[in-house]
Order: sequence, then structure tokens, then C-alpha cells
Amino acid sequence: MNHFELFGLPAAFAIDAAELQQRYRKLQQTLHPDRFANASQRDKLLAVQRTSQLNDAYQTLRRPLSRAEYMLELRGIDLQHEQQTLQDPEFLMAQMEWRERLEDLNSATDVLSAQSELDDEIKQLQTELESLLESEDNDAAANVVRKLKFMHKLDYELDAKDF
Repeated sequence: MNHFELFGLPAAFAIDAAELQQRYRKLQQTLHPDRFANASQRDKLLAVQRTSQLNDAYQTLRRPLSRAEYMLELRGIDLQHEQQTLQDPEFLMAQMEWRERLEDLNSATDVLSAQSELDDEIKQLQTELESLLESEDNDAAANVVRKLKFMHKLDYELDAKDF
């Protein structure tokens, strides 16, 4: 059973986060190992395994980037352990520009401005990714995931800036 099936959701990039959380809590209550305290060792072990699977599935589906990677994995494209680099010269140039910009940040105002611009770019890429996943253009979607990974790394580095 895949993660979407576990939660009774369609295998789509755009999911209702509140509904996912509600279904997670309901399943968590049903499957929690404490409910099997008086059960056999086998049933206790199964409850622990199911709870672990449920938690993994929830963590995967609740974050858009990991959800997209999972969808691609279901379609036969595994990005988790790949060593392939993005071959988009325009994006590679933008990466270099972002790196230089991060080095030149001198104030909290600069960080906020960069954060706002980065958030806009991430939203734009996520919109593009949703469209590509819906049309099942998996190779193009995989490239957008690679771009988003870079953007999320930049986001993390921006958050770490202290002024």
C-alpha cells in the first residue's frame, strides 16, 4: 500500500494539508501501539511497524518537495540517491548569482528582501511542478524537483543568517 492509499487520498501533488493531518490523527489513534498493550507479541510488533509506516508516510506527504519526490518514485524515478546534476545553464547561472547574493548580505533588511524573493521563486517552481506532475511529464518534473532542492537549501542558509 502506498502512502496516498494509506490515507485514502488521490496520488496528486495538490492535497489538502488539513485533511491529511486529520486522517493522520485518526489513523494514529487506531494504530497506536498502546491500543495493543494486552495483545500478543506479534500484534504489538505489527502495531509498532504500522505506526512507523504511518509516521513515515505522513512526513513524506506533508511536505511538497518530499511528496513530489515520492510521486516520481512511484512512477519509477528515484531522486533520493541520485548523483545526476542539473544541466540547465540558465539555472546554474542563477545558482551562482544566489550564492554571491548570500555572501553579500549585510543586514536583516537584506535577508528579508532575499527571503521574499526566494519564497516567490519557490512558489513559482512548485506551481510548475504541480502542472508537470499532473501531465505526467516526469523528466521535467524531476528537473524542477532538483531546482527546488537547491532553493530549499538556500532557504535554510538564509534562515541561518544572523544579523
